Amino acid sequence: MPTADKATKKGQSLSNSSILPPLDPQGKLQLYRQMLLIRRFEEKAAQAFQQAKIKGFCHLYIGQEAVAVGTISTLTAEDAVITAYRDHGHALARGMDANSCMAELFGKITGCSRGKGGSMHFFSAEKHFYGGHGIVGGQSALGIGLAFGQKYLNTGRVTICYLGDGAINQGAFHESLNIAALWKLPIIYVIENNGYAMGTSVARSSAGDPLVKRADGYDMAGLIADGMDIDDVRAKTAEAVNLARTESLPTLMEIRTYRYRGHSMSDPGNYRTREEIEKYKKFDPILLYRTRLLDDKVTTDDALEAIDKEVTAEAQAAYDFADKSEDPAFETVYEDIFAPEDQIDEIPRRNLPL
Repeated sequence: MPTADKATKKGQSLSNSSILPPLDPQGKLQLYRQMLLIRRFEEKAAQAFQQAKIKGFCHLYIGQEAVAVGTISTLTAEDAVITAYRDHGHALARGMDANSCMAELFGKITGCSRGKGGSMHFFSAEKHFYGGHGIVGGQSALGIGLAFGQKYLNTGRVTICYLGDGAINQGAFHESLNIAALWKLPIIYVIENNGYAMGTSVARSSAGDPLVKRADGYDMAGLIADGMDIDDVRAKTAEAVNLARTESLPTLMEIRTYRYRGHSMSDPGNYRTREEIEKYKKFDPILLYRTRLLDDKVTTDDALEAIDKEVTAEAQAAYDFADKSEDPAFETVYEDIFAPEDQIDEIPRRNLPL
């Protein structure tokens, strides 16, 4: 079970108590709804992939919902979010429309990236969601740029940059931590430690436990959160966001979570036993939060069942919308290459042999 009992705090001291105001019952139900929407959306995406309606790669977020929903719920609408290619959950948690997200998976013109990005490259400037990036660890340096802009323009905003445990050994990640600490940038790096870098366990790929100890080398604050417990994720993230917003200082977080599916839809997951997966399903973040809401008498079984029916219908509607949407016209391949003010109406085509 992922735990949050260790944390490095070299350089900056973070308080032990949450600075978040308490949520009212409606706020708690909204968190539950967001997690459940991500789960139902991803289940429909899996179905669509198996039907060959989704081409290329498809990396599902099933099991990690509390990470995206918990962290993003501590941000303002103007803060920046950037992540890797397992990005559907973050996009939905950021408030992107399920229809445009599913259409992007289908490669349709109605998709959030006009069908050009697919599963790995969701994007919404309106929501300050800056991708979805396919290069392992590449978003680490892009996050630096976002945070630098925020500080340079004195916006008071912060950036959250997500990456998997497999990306922490990339050189760009360490270069980014160095710059973030050196320039004192308002960024939170979130390691979503789901235990496996593709099919390789953390124990075989990364020296040093916990992974957040890497913060020590850059004199950064570090925190560990239980990624199966949304309340713990929110409390720990709020501390890091407060440090970034009030003191323009970075934090490295390790959020320990688990994915129930393979690395991608093409991964059968033979490197794990069924017993291991079933063990972690007992700590399912949605199930745990549902139990907490009922135990605390925040809601009722009937109300939660109604939410499930609602989000299941929303996921099905997104599937139907994507399935009926048009493919991009051939001419659109020449669009979105430059910024709008620099876009050329017609780009000369070479007559190359096929």
